Amino acid sequence: MSLPTTPELVDALDAAYSGVTALVAGLDDDDLLRPSGCLGWSRGDLLFHLTGDAQRALVALATPSGSAPDTDFVGYWRTHSGFSDREAEAAHARWVRRSAAAFDRPGGIVPLWSATALAAVRAAAAAVAPERRVPTQGLVLALPDFLATLITEAVLHHLDLIAGWSAAPRPADSAMSVALATIVGLLGDTRLPANWDGCETLLKCTGRAALTESDRSSLGAGMARIPVFGTATSGY
Repeated sequence: MSLPTTPELVDALDAAYSGVTALVAGLDDDDLLRPSGCLGWSRGDLLFHLTGDAQRALVALATPSGSAPDTDFVGYWRTHSGFSDREAEAAHARWVRRSAAAFDRPGGIVPLWSATALAAVRAAAAAVAPERRVPTQGLVLALPDFLATLITEAVLHHLDLIAGWSAAPRPADSAMSVALATIVGLLGDTRLPANWDGCETLLKCTGRAALTESDRSSLGAGMARIPVFGTATSGY
C-alpha cells in the first residue's frame, strides 16, 4: 500500500492528535474515569498511554538513525504487535493504571497530552525529509512510515476513547485513511465486506468489535487474519 506525501502525513498526524486533544478537552474528571475501549483502562489511563506514544515520537524524531530502514509502516505492526504473553500484557496494563493514578486528578493528564502532542507534530514538521530514518521500538523506519504508525495508533485510540459514546466526533478523514491503509496492508488479499465503513473496518479488524455471521461469511478464509494485530486489551 502506498502512503500520502510526507507533508500530507504530517498534516494527518496533526489532525489525528488534534482530534484527540479536542475530544478530551471537553471531558471532566468523571468522564476520564469512565471505561475506554481498552479492557481494564479508563479513558484517563488510555490518554496516559497515548501520551507515552507522543513522547516516544519526540525522542525518535530527535535521534535520527544512520541505518537503513528494516521495515515499513505495515511490517512495523507485524513485528511490534503487542505482548507475547498474558503476564507481560497484564504487567503493562497495571503500570499504565498506576502511572495515570499518580496525577492529582484524572484531568491532570489532559494538559500533558495536549502539550506533548503539539510538540510531536511540530517536531515531525521540522523533520520533513522522506529519506530521514527514524529508530523506534528496536526498528528503523523511513520518516513517512514512522508517521503512519503514529497516525494509526492515534486513530485506534481515538476510537477507544469514544467507545460507547455515540455522539462523539470520529477521527479526521485524513488520519482514518492512513489507518485503513495499514489495515488493508496487513490483510493482504483479504476482501472486506462491502458494507463496512471506515470505523467498522478498524474496529472489527483489530478485534474491538465482534464479527457477525454475515461478516464471517463474507470474509471466508480471510477470517484467519483477523484480528490483524493485538487487541483492544493490549493497548494497540
